Amino acid sequence: MTPFGEKLRDLRTERGISQKEMAKAIGVSAAYLSALEHGKRGQPTWDKLQRIIQYFNIIWDEAEELQRLAMISDPRITIDTGGLSPAATELANLLAAKIGEIDTETAQAFIQKLKSLPERRKR
Repeated sequence: MTPFGEKLRDLRTERGISQKEMAKAIGVSAAYLSALEHGKRGQPTWDKLQRIIQYFNIIWDEAEELQRLAMISDPRITIDTGGLSPAATELANLLAAKIGEIDTETAQAFIQKLKSLPERRKR
C-alpha cells in the first residue's frame, strides 16, 4: 500500500463509501480504485486526483496533503545513481534488495533521517 492509497482508503471508509460507489462517481472502475488503494497502480493522473479531491469536497491544506501523498506514492521507483558515489549506488541496490524486509518502525526512522538531510543543489 502507498501513502496515497492508505489516505484514500481512510477517507472513503471514514465516510462509509464503498469502492464501487466512489469509482462510479469519479468515473473509474472499482478494480482501478482498489489497485490504487493497494499500491498496485501508480500515481493517479492530475485529472483523476482532482476528481478525488472534489468527490470528498476537501480544500486547502487537506487537498494539498492529498496531492503531496500522490506525488510520493509511485510504487515502482527507479533510482539513477549515475555520477554518484559507489556508496550511493550500493545503498540504492541494498534498499531495492531488502525493502521487503524492513519493518514499519525502521522505515519511519529512515524516512525521518532522510527528511532531516539538508537540500543539495542540483549541478
